Amino acid sequence: MTLQKQLRLGAFMRPVGIHTAWWRYPGAFPDANSNFKHLKRFAQTLERGRFDAFFMADHLAVLNMPMAALRRSGTVASLDPLTLLPALAAVTDHIGLIATASTTYNEPYHIARKFASLDHISDGRAGWNLVTSGNPHEAMNFGLEEHVEHATRYRRAREFYDVVTGLWDSWADDAFIRDTESGIFFDPEKLHVLNHTGEFLTVRGPLNVARPVQGWPVIVQAGASEAGRQIAAETAEVIFSVSLTLAEAKSFYADVKSRMTAIGRDPDHLKVLPGVLVVVGATMEEARAKKALLDSLVHEDSGLPNLSMRLGTDVSGFDLDGPLPEIPDSNASKSGRQKLVDLARDQNLTVRQLAQFVGGYGGYEIVGTPASIADRMQEWLDGEGCDGFNIMFPSVPSGLDDFVDLVVPELQRRGLFRREYEGKTLRENLGLPRPENRFFPTVR
Repeated sequence: MTLQKQLRLGAFMRPVGIHTAWWRYPGAFPDANSNFKHLKRFAQTLERGRFDAFFMADHLAVLNMPMAALRRSGTVASLDPLTLLPALAAVTDHIGLIATASTTYNEPYHIARKFASLDHISDGRAGWNLVTSGNPHEAMNFGLEEHVEHATRYRRAREFYDVVTGLWDSWADDAFIRDTESGIFFDPEKLHVLNHTGEFLTVRGPLNVARPVQGWPVIVQAGASEAGRQIAAETAEVIFSVSLTLAEAKSFYADVKSRMTAIGRDPDHLKVLPGVLVVVGATMEEARAKKALLDSLVHEDSGLPNLSMRLGTDVSGFDLDGPLPEIPDSNASKSGRQKLVDLARDQNLTVRQLAQFVGGYGGYEIVGTPASIADRMQEWLDGEGCDGFNIMFPSVPSGLDDFVDLVVPELQRRGLFRREYEGKTLRENLGLPRPENRFFPTVR
């Protein structure tokens, strides 16, 4: 008998909502981005729902959009992930804690130290979402006049990964003897000095934090461009992907997994989790009414600037009721831009219609009953379009509570999702192996 594949579920908290109007929805907590009492409640609710991870996005600048739109943004300000997640570790026991940290405007020693510390504080529940910054205003916050070029960002990211993981391997797992009788605290033979010199980075090491509980925190990647897919195949253990259709998801899934096979990595050691906005109703009519209400709260000021940001070009001068013209190349996210261009072409959308779509969320969504939502998720899982999903909630707390209280029990009833956590660490719960220390391999 073939066992039913199990879904992996992350909660994409940005830090709490992705839809432009999440904070205006009736019953929402508009201050949730910076209110620890609310964030604590959300993390504990997700843990009750046996979610794999609380996945927190991050920005290193205020979003680059006109003030008319920016003043309506519920994500204009939020807490630093690597300050928030250790606090959430203290009030949870099982859920993974994944933080975004840019390789473009950070130094690898900082990242290695912070994530190793989070892994120890959480008893092995840390994950690092390795990204290259896409907002040109971030460059101006770090002493640059213009954004680092796309290909350069990815070359630096690849070297950055090597340095961070090398720093995590600075100490053998048994390096710290702590022998009170002899007075020896650690064994110098089990300490490695990295001495890395590369194209972008020069880092001596060693890290002044013991090797993480998981060996390495789980490596997450979110890029979908050619460069992003390749670095994911080489380094990632979880991919936060973006697909609007099952056919698109299957193509992405097969491509990245085949790249892993080609370089000798086990494809099962990577979990592909597409992002999906889920709106739950007791009936289909109720779910659609919730979504219609949510979208009605998106102000028109948000649509065009949001589309301009996604496309990397100002669309205000375009014919709003005409088709999307050719978009010039830019330094914005290439894969995200292309998906919107393809969507406009495939569905013959006008610029105005595309702006309305993007103004709310602009990605894959499932609107329905618990049973119909579970049907769609099972279709994607069994069809090899994913290994699970990063769930986005239309509002908090209601959207989050609806999913945990209504959808999770339906997934459990079908045998698609755990009833209890499998292990103590994020790796154990995701079914990922603990990395071997490259400098102190286990003797077998």
